[in-house]
Amino acid sequence: MLSKPIFALLLSSTAAVNAASLLQVRQGASTDSCPGYTVSNPKSDKSSFTADLTLAGTPCNAYGPDIKNLKLEVTYETATRIHVKLTDAKNKRYEVPEEVFDRPAPSKFDSKKADIKFNYTKSPFSFTITRTSTGEVLFDSSAAPLVYEPQYLRLKTKVPSQANIYGLGEHTNNFRLDPSNTTRTFWNRDAYGVAPGTNLYGTHPIYFEHRTTGTHGVFLLNSNGMDVKLTDGALEYNAIGGIFDFYFLAGPSPVEVAKQYASLVGKPAEMPYWAFGFHQCRYGYRDFVEVSQVITKYSAAGIPLETMWTDIDYMKSRWTFTNDPDYFPTNRMQEIVNYLHNHNQQYILMIDPAVAYQPNKNYGAYDRGTADDIWMKNPDGTPFLGVVWPGVTVFPDWFHPKAPAYWAEEVERFFDPKTGINVDGIWIDMNEAANFCEYPCPNPQQAAIDRNMPPPRPRDPPAKDTPIFTKRQNTNSTIDVLNPPYAIGNVLPNLSSNTAAVNIIHKNGLIEYDTHNLYGTMMSSITRDAMLQRRPTQRTLIITRSTFAGAGSKVGKWLGDNLSTWDHYRNSIAGILGFASLYQVPMVGADVYVDSSCTLRWALIDESSFVHSCGFGGNTTETLCARWTTLGAFYPFYRNHNGDTSISQEFYLWESVTQAAKNAISIRYRLLDYIYTHFHRASGDGTPILNPLWFKYPNDPNTYPIDLQFLFGDSILVSPVTAENSTSVDIYLPKDIFYEFSTFTPVQGSGSKITLSNIAFTDIPLHIRGGAVIPLRAESGMTTKDLRSKDFHLVVAPGSDGQATGSLYIDDGISLKQKATTEITFTYAKSELKAEGAVGYNPEKVKISKVSFLGVNQQPKGVSVGGGKYKGHKYDASRKVVDVEVEIGLSGSLGGFSVKLK
Repeated sequence: MLSKPIFALLLSSTAAVNAASLLQVRQGASTDSCPGYTVSNPKSDKSSFTADLTLAGTPCNAYGPDIKNLKLEVTYETATRIHVKLTDAKNKRYEVPEEVFDRPAPSKFDSKKADIKFNYTKSPFSFTITRTSTGEVLFDSSAAPLVYEPQYLRLKTKVPSQANIYGLGEHTNNFRLDPSNTTRTFWNRDAYGVAPGTNLYGTHPIYFEHRTTGTHGVFLLNSNGMDVKLTDGALEYNAIGGIFDFYFLAGPSPVEVAKQYASLVGKPAEMPYWAFGFHQCRYGYRDFVEVSQVITKYSAAGIPLETMWTDIDYMKSRWTFTNDPDYFPTNRMQEIVNYLHNHNQQYILMIDPAVAYQPNKNYGAYDRGTADDIWMKNPDGTPFLGVVWPGVTVFPDWFHPKAPAYWAEEVERFFDPKTGINVDGIWIDMNEAANFCEYPCPNPQQAAIDRNMPPPRPRDPPAKDTPIFTKRQNTNSTIDVLNPPYAIGNVLPNLSSNTAAVNIIHKNGLIEYDTHNLYGTMMSSITRDAMLQRRPTQRTLIITRSTFAGAGSKVGKWLGDNLSTWDHYRNSIAGILGFASLYQVPMVGADVYVDSSCTLRWALIDESSFVHSCGFGGNTTETLCARWTTLGAFYPFYRNHNGDTSISQEFYLWESVTQAAKNAISIRYRLLDYIYTHFHRASGDGTPILNPLWFKYPNDPNTYPIDLQFLFGDSILVSPVTAENSTSVDIYLPKDIFYEFSTFTPVQGSGSKITLSNIAFTDIPLHIRGGAVIPLRAESGMTTKDLRSKDFHLVVAPGSDGQATGSLYIDDGISLKQKATTEITFTYAKSELKAEGAVGYNPEKVKISKVSFLGVNQQPKGVSVGGGKYKGHKYDASRKVVDVEVEIGLSGSLGGFSVKLK
């Protein structure tokens, strides 16, 4: 018999009111007239401060009864981080569980030495965070009274007029949020079409605010539904549960804020080297023959393909952890995997969290989960049933203590190298959790029939011998979780729409109302752990759709079901910048011109509105494909994927796109060690691998709104053509020296826009930012393994001061723990390139074969080379480039390494 767990969201005795009185709550009531709180009993030591807060007047009961007594806790955790926590003084409230968000180890720092300070006003209570060095106020909650109720929390801070605020994702808004009228809603949902201004797949309640005086960050650790409203001069939090659990990050540079946030939420997981190669997928590959043909056609076209992916098409009736015995039989799938592995390529399959509800059908994944009793439950203790691709489904309860082991065993069983499909990574979809059955879903069986789930196969299967590769909780409570009195800006009608019902009770007693935004990230973490159990010594690649703060410490992310439009092509840049530079999820990419069809991925609100939303869709065009192919090469995660009723759009189908892919992948692969080195650094300290221009030019206000250009790593400026069918683009160059990537010709930026013309659809404008030493591979390869045998070509691009620096990190590309690594630092000054470090890993015996010096105004009198052989040099006066042919081995301590222009 199931026991009745204790209600997780406990209420104070003074807050106990009956359901009838809650109906009288003033929905939409003004909160500016609420009394706020008064401080008493303040206590402090050198690193902390505590106080009691008491309601300062007549309760306003805006969306429920005001909580009379609060507890304030302030901790100076590091020199650059202050933790401010406000919670109910008498009764425990829901907080993000430690098992989901691993908080930093407790630490304290002397407040007198901290870079930021906490101060407060006694009555009505408010607090400020100021920068110690200048006294500048960074956060000021006196903008409105604090409101704290069972299902509504409000806190409002002053911000500068026309503030430069970034973050609060996931969204498809501009990278710099509109400072006058933005509402960011956090309630993860299946968001086909990724409409701007709506809540999408992930929750990252962190924002960076940038001023000419510096940058700081504010993170609210809260997983409940909320609105964050930005108006001119103010930013306001409106949450429907949990607590106020703030972390303030001092900066003062944007990169320092990013690193401080990484120390808080977790540094990015290192990825296998092959993960940075090109990936191909689509929803709608009909059978194993079609998958194999795509692989061979890429090879025939001479386009490097690193990893082949397959969507849910491979499943039997869309049942997770199955493959269709007729369309994707195990032995033929094993043949595909073996072929890929024999050609130094990889294979990835999708899995969804929803498990087909198939009692007494010998469906192992369902039967074993039922035996372990790990499904999410309704308040009455019965399994919660929804409708997803298989039809009627159940959903794993990731808080159940048996769920991780269950999932790991299913992953190990289905992907067993001998008896199953030996994948190299996993792709996770639908993990918000998505649900096609419109709430309250009284009859999921009929809903599955109405939606034709699972969808029928469009054609007969191929012959199996077809040749391939030929040349719980008691909800009897006074709070209303289904229809909370404050309605956040969820684009869907209610919180349970197209997802798991919010009154579901987890095994540990928590309620889905509180934990909804954690479901996807929990599945992702558990799946990564399952893959590590399969291959315990190797890094893996897990790409997920739904995320919460800290997800990047385990997995990567794709930006979801975008459309084949120029708007989505442009919006993708702000999307990748958000995750890679702000949210610490650097393995991120938008699918290249993905889904242009009206396929029923899900019903938006109702069928009529879904049809309307498809009106802006349409099959991709050749020019959009070509442009997006080149832009996608500078996403950290690079994949082509599209919908099942769209036209096919593999790169080899158009001559121009084929050439665009060859050009872009060649550049990406030659830069792969450069970006891999950046990723390694990010995993160590959180330094972003992508940078908006203002990260590198924080004192140039012209850079603050730019989100159609970005820096790939620290030094490669990417400026794609963004207008439909155009061959020109206006780009902004700050006051700095740059070099055209294709010619190495210097370009002096003047803090203004320039127009680039005659840009072929197969090209993308790139510049090297001065001050960098770029380690290029001398040539590209068809696979990343092939690439690793190529020599290095060092490009020295001096800054305005005549100096440059760079680094190179090499390891085996796959092991979790490296036995040996190579780490080299390059410095250039006074016409001489030097290197120092240690070469511990170089089994391919690669060497440095060429060094190019850029911005050289006159022919050098000579060149000297230390630590290797000098083989000659050439000077191009028109480009101001000296190319030096050398043979410098990478071994030992690099003693004597030098290339000097005389």
